Amino acid sequence: MATAKTGSFYLTETVTIPASSATGTRIQGVLDLGAYVNVATGQAVAVESVDIVIQAGGGFNQLGTNLFVGDGCISTQLTDLNPGTKFVRADNQSLIASGALNLDHTNNVLSHQADLYPDNFGPAALSEAFMVVNDSLYLVAGSDGAATGAGDIAVTARIKCRIAKLSAKDFMAIAIQSTASDN
Repeated sequence: MATAKTGSFYLTETVTIPASSATGTRIQGVLDLGAYVNVATGQAVAVESVDIVIQAGGGFNQLGTNLFVGDGCISTQLTDLNPGTKFVRADNQSLIASGALNLDHTNNVLSHQADLYPDNFGPAALSEAFMVVNDSLYLVAGSDGAATGAGDIAVTARIKCRIAKLSAKDFMAIAIQSTASDN
């Protein structure tokens, strides 16, 4: 059973999709957890929730028509194993959070879909948190459907988490599950 070693705190990672990027562009960012995860003591990061914020241009506005030159979608995934600049399937054990923001440019309509958005693993119960025993998290964001607009698109993951102490058996089980999902 996990026990909390800290209260909740936030970690953030931002990736920037460059202006005028072609459809299918994928960008990856890496969040180093080396200071938080400790194999010898069974210390892990318990992810409680993940919010994804998408902002356009140098002014970081959220006006949908600034995102694409036509109909398009920005997809994001947060994983605890390195997928490179690819998305993983929803049944991949390393997937922590994902979401998509779709733009109907003609009608100026934004909608989100796919996964829980934001992902929320429970209010405070550590048993409902996503336990991370790897030393990095990977944020991948990409655009599809149309080229991006004239400004960069910043995609930020705000990760609410805490440090947790796991029993040796629990830590090993999570490590095996995490490693197995890489095969």
